[in-house]
Amino acid sequence: MVTGLACGFGILAVILGLLLFKLIRQIRELERQIRFLEEKQSNGDLVCDVRFGGIGKLTDTLNQVFAQQKTKRQQWIRNENRIAQTYTNLSHDIRTPLTSLDGYFQLLTQTQEPETQVRYLRIIQERIHALRDILEELFAFTRLESRTYDLKLEKCDFNAIMAETMFSYYDEWERNGICPAVDLPEGQMVVKGNEQAIRRILQNIIKNVLDHGGSRVSVTLSAQEGNASAVIANEVERPEEIDVDRIFERFYKADPARSRNSTGLGMAIAKELTGYMNGTITASLEGNVFQIRLTLPMI
Repeated sequence: MVTGLACGFGILAVILGLLLFKLIRQIRELERQIRFLEEKQSNGDLVCDVRFGGIGKLTDTLNQVFAQQKTKRQQWIRNENRIAQTYTNLSHDIRTPLTSLDGYFQLLTQTQEPETQVRYLRIIQERIHALRDILEELFAFTRLESRTYDLKLEKCDFNAIMAETMFSYYDEWERNGICPAVDLPEGQMVVKGNEQAIRRILQNIIKNVLDHGGSRVSVTLSAQEGNASAVIANEVERPEEIDVDRIFERFYKADPARSRNSTGLGMAIAKELTGYMNGTITASLEGNVFQIRLTLPMI
């Protein structure tokens, strides 16, 4: 009897010893894998052959932690690349008008002809205005991105804002040979928004039309399911160059050659401002007709 018990305890001790040995070996193996993943910044997972004693659950938890770290690391890399690209774009966008200004100032000092001086002065003034617009866009976008932009929402007449903004670009429409087909409703169309923000969004859309659009432009405003929906459509000369999915992406320029005085932030700012007012803004392209739809909640 005693011998049997002793034999049983001996076998149990051997089994427990083997289990303990496997646990210790598995823990050391997990430690080795963790060091390897950290040193190599590997995207692999921890692997364990032993699942008992909580080792399996521990391995699963560690893999979840590593997956979260991997996601954060990838996001950090994307942010770093975005910041680097941002600096590159900003440097180019600001340097271009500054270089032009320097060149025309030198030409101005070298000529004595009054007509040429007037022409150079006009160009210099245009470049200064372009540089001012670039800096204003950068400042506005920085505030919007940092969420320090204070936007008070109140009752606004979308119809009146649209009409006034369209008319304010009369000289630009005429200079570009464009006669917009405007279809606005009678009376007021009251939305919950911010007049300055709505005007800024419309201005950015119109500037985009003037930069990239053809001679045919249409503007409509209507009520749809409790929302005010503004649609600005224009023909484009090279629709194949437009990536609709990137229209509201910061620094995106469908045709950089025709947007040399722009940061490419106009439509990104429009999207941010629209979001502040609980609205939506979308872009679409059908054939050679490019369309922006701005929707704001009506009161």
